[in-house]
Amino acid sequence: MYSHGFARVAAVSLPVALADPATNADRIIAAARAAHDDGAAVVVFPELSLSGYSLDDLVLQDTLLTGVRGALDTVVKASRELFPLLLVGAPLVIDQCLYNCAVFIHRGSILAITPKTYLPTYREFYEKRYFHTLPEPTFIDGIPVGPVVVAAQDIPGFAVSAEICEDLWVPTPPSSFAAMAGATVLANLSASPITVGRARKREDLVKAQSMTSCAAYIYCAASYGESSNDLSWDGQSVIYEAGTHLASSPRFSRETVMTTADVDVDSLLRERIQQGTFGDNAARIHADSTIARIEVAFGEPPAATLRREVARFPFVPDDAARLDDDCYEAFNIQVSALARRMESIGTPKLVIGVSGGLDSTQALLVCAQAMDSLGRPRSDILAYTMPGFGTSSRTRSNAEELAVAIGATFKEIDIRPTATQMLQTLGHAEDEYDVTFENVQAGLRTDYLFRLANQEGGIVVGTGDLSELALGWCTYGVGDQMSHYAVNSGLPKTMIQHLIRWVATHRTPELSEVLEDILDTEISPELVPGASMQSTQAVIGPYELQDFTLYYLLRHGAGPRKIAFLAQHAWPEYSREDIIHWLRVFHQRFFANQFKRTAIPNGPKLMGGGALSPRGDWRMPSDALSRMWLAEIEELEAK
Repeated sequence: MYSHGFARVAAVSLPVALADPATNADRIIAAARAAHDDGAAVVVFPELSLSGYSLDDLVLQDTLLTGVRGALDTVVKASRELFPLLLVGAPLVIDQCLYNCAVFIHRGSILAITPKTYLPTYREFYEKRYFHTLPEPTFIDGIPVGPVVVAAQDIPGFAVSAEICEDLWVPTPPSSFAAMAGATVLANLSASPITVGRARKREDLVKAQSMTSCAAYIYCAASYGESSNDLSWDGQSVIYEAGTHLASSPRFSRETVMTTADVDVDSLLRERIQQGTFGDNAARIHADSTIARIEVAFGEPPAATLRREVARFPFVPDDAARLDDDCYEAFNIQVSALARRMESIGTPKLVIGVSGGLDSTQALLVCAQAMDSLGRPRSDILAYTMPGFGTSSRTRSNAEELAVAIGATFKEIDIRPTATQMLQTLGHAEDEYDVTFENVQAGLRTDYLFRLANQEGGIVVGTGDLSELALGWCTYGVGDQMSHYAVNSGLPKTMIQHLIRWVATHRTPELSEVLEDILDTEISPELVPGASMQSTQAVIGPYELQDFTLYYLLRHGAGPRKIAFLAQHAWPEYSREDIIHWLRVFHQRFFANQFKRTAIPNGPKLMGGGALSPRGDWRMPSDALSRMWLAEIEELEAK
C-alpha cells in the first residue's frame, strides 16, 4: 500500500480519566501500539487528551501540570519502537504562559509543539481564562513551538500539520496555511462538546477544509469521561480526503474507538500540481508564513494491505440519490448545449444516424428534449437507420421503434448496395472482413448523413462517446468521428446506461420497454456478418475496466502501475494478467489515436472526471511516444 502512494491514518477517541494524566497516558500508549500494529503512519488523539478538557480551574493547578509533564514523558518513551507519528493534546507551560497544545511525538522524541491559535470565549467556552495565544514561534529545549509541518523523508508526500478545535471554525483556519506550506495531512485535536446538530456542522467543516486545502483532514473529538456538569461529549472522529468521505467513528461510545483510513497522498500531490491556482495561492501566502518544516525518517513502512474502498465505476456514483442528480445534470447539460448550438445557427433540422445501440439512443433522446425546449416539432429530427452487412434484425427493429415513438421523421437507407460497389471498385474481396471492409460501411453512413444535412438544411448530431474517443474506436474523417455537434463526446460508456434508464424513468416512461431492450443488447459495431454478433469489448477491452483506467489517467494523472494496483482492488473478478493486458491495450490505443481527438467536433464536457476535447481538458501532441507508459506495463508483466 505505502509503495503505491497511500498512507494509513488513524483518529483515536478514548475515554478520558479527568485530571488523571498517568491513566490517560497508559490509554494513549495502548492505542498507539494498536495503531502501530495496524500499520498507521499517524495517530491523532483529542484535544487535551493527557489531562482532559473539562477541568475548569483545575487546569491551572501545579499538581495537575506536573502530572501532565510526567505523563508526556511516559508517552514519549513508549513511542521509541513505534512507527506512527503521535499527536497528543496537553496543557503545557511555555515561557510562563499556559498553552493548549498539540504535541508531535515520534520514535522517542518530541518533534514539535503547536499551541491552539484561536481561543473561544463565547457561549459555553471561556478558554482565555486559562490559556494564551502564542505571540510568535519560539523554541523550548530546542523543540520548535508554533505551527509546523512534519514531513516523512521515506513516505513521499506524507506531511502532517495540526490545529486544535476552534481553529477550524474561523474564516481562514491555520490548516489552510499549513496546506500551502506543503502539509497533505491535516489533523484537528478537538474537545468540542456535543449539542443537537453540531456533529453535522463539524463534518461539513472538515469536508470543506479538506476540499479547499486539497488534503486529508483527520478530526478527533473528546469522548466519554469529560465532565457532564453542563455539557456532554460524543467522541466523533471523521476523516476526509479532498472533499471525499473516507471514514467515521461510532459516537457516544464508552470504549476506545480507533478510526482509520488509507489516504491517497500521491493523488493529493498530483491534484495540487494539476490545479495550478493552488500553487499560485501558496506562493502568495506562504512567502509570509512562519510555518516550520521538520523532516523526519519514519523507517521502513509496514506491509499494510489497502483497506480503502475503490469505486468500481469512478464516473458513476454509488449513491442512488447522487446518481439521480448526476443523470439529471448530465442530460440537461447535453440538451442545453445542443439547443444553444441550434439557436446560434438558426433553425436547423437535426440529422442523426440511429443504430439501436446505446450511443445513438442517448443522442436521439437528447435531440427530442432539445426540440421540446425550443418549441420545435420533433418531426424536424431526421433519424436514419442504415443497415450494413452485420446489422441484426433486433437492433434494426429497436432503432425504428424508438425513432417513431419519439416522433422523429424516420427513414431507412440500405448501404449494402453502395458498399458492395465501393468494395468492388477497390478490388476488395467481399468476404475479407478487415478494416477496409468495416470502414467502407462506417464512412458511407457518415457521408450520407452529411449530404442529407445539406439537402434538408440540417446539422449532423454525433453519437460517439468519451470511451470510444479514448480508445480511438471510431472511423476518422469521413466516419463516425466527425459530425457538426457531438452531444455524447463527454459521456463515458459506463454512465450512458444509467442515463438512458434515468430518461426512461423521468422523461419518457412510455419508451421504457424498447429502451430496456436496447440496454440489454451486446455492444457491437455490427459491421461484420456472422452467426454471432461482433463484440466491441472483445477487441478493445471491457468498458468497465477501460473507463476505470480512463478516469484515473484523466482525472488524477495516474500511471499504469498505480492504475493496475487500484483495479485489482476494485475488480477482484479479473485476474491480474487480464487487468495488465487490457491496460496495455488502453495505452497503446490511447496514444495511437490522439490524432482523432485533436480533430473532434464541438461537444459539451459532462463529467467531473474529465473530457478529451483539445479545446478543453486534454491537450496532447498526436505524435507523442508511449514508450515510458508501456515500459511501466512491461515491468508489471515481468513480476
